[in-house]
Amino acid sequence: KKLGKLIDLSDSERQAMAFNGATLPLAITPYYASLISPDDPRQPLRRTMVPTVNELLVSQGEEHDPLGEENHSPVPGLVHRYPDRVLFLVTDYCSSYCRYCTRSRMVGRRKGYSSARWQKAIAYIAANPNIRDVLLSGGDPLTMADEQLDWLLGRLRQIPHVEMIRIGTKAPMVLPQRITPELVAMLKKHHPLWMSIHCTHPDELTGEATRACTMLADAGIPLGSQTVLLSGINDSLDTMRQLMHGLVKIRVKPYYLYQCDPIIGSAHFRTPVSKGLEIYQGLRGHTSGYAVPNYVIDAPGGGGKIPLLPETVVGREGNDLLLRNYEGKVYRYPDLIGAASRAS
Repeated sequence: KKLGKLIDLSDSERQAMAFNGATLPLAITPYYASLISPDDPRQPLRRTMVPTVNELLVSQGEEHDPLGEENHSPVPGLVHRYPDRVLFLVTDYCSSYCRYCTRSRMVGRRKGYSSARWQKAIAYIAANPNIRDVLLSGGDPLTMADEQLDWLLGRLRQIPHVEMIRIGTKAPMVLPQRITPELVAMLKKHHPLWMSIHCTHPDELTGEATRACTMLADAGIPLGSQTVLLSGINDSLDTMRQLMHGLVKIRVKPYYLYQCDPIIGSAHFRTPVSKGLEIYQGLRGHTSGYAVPNYVIDAPGGGGKIPLLPETVVGREGNDLLLRNYEGKVYRYPDLIGAASRAS
């Protein structure tokens, strides 16, 4: 009802909201709602946050847990898929819910955090010395109070083999007011600390978002971006170039461009991989390397991130490797197989 007072809901949006709770919950911060067009249901930011009946359609290959995270969860709230790092799901809440969320099966449905769940996860990390990198996600860790996050970061910092901690968040884009001097001062105590910021469209890069990212960067926190490729939202070279250039300008390194995960009801968001490769080719070499993200698929079934690259190795002629550059031209590299061992 509140949203209906702010925007003119389409029939598809209205029907979907009647089923709210059957799919991903609906939540949009007042700040982000102010960026949404009240009249155009096709506006990119609106499509990422306001449900439509397309979410109720199940297509072939879609799953509730497409990444197989639950199969790699040794204790509740922890995913140990890679040898030296873990994903720590510290909360189930976000301040705003993206309609294409890969964890739509779980977010917004339980309490914000569980002390017992945290303790089990921390104990597992402490007992496994091969874990050097902990990514805090959820949900959004920045929905927690400063005191809770400070306590958690402090506990992780007490584990000698934990070298780095990362925080995955969309707060600078959907609730930039969350980035306060008090929060930043607390985060600075726990270096080395990195932050992965979920960014979708250049319209998110407002003055408020810029201020939030500037405060974090000035605190010595390296910022990287994570962007999901979405049909009709950011799946054009021009839009993606604007987004990547805008991120670099506010000191956020474009890190990952994700192929949209096949969650239930996501077909209307997913693009062909060929479209993503086309966009990647349009960026690589045509703009600064710092503005080019890694295009990846998080493989269904728990296969992890797999880079998607245009074919750059054409073949071989004798000792020469044939390489194709961003212009499509072929060059030779003297790849002398076995030459070093023969010389020695």
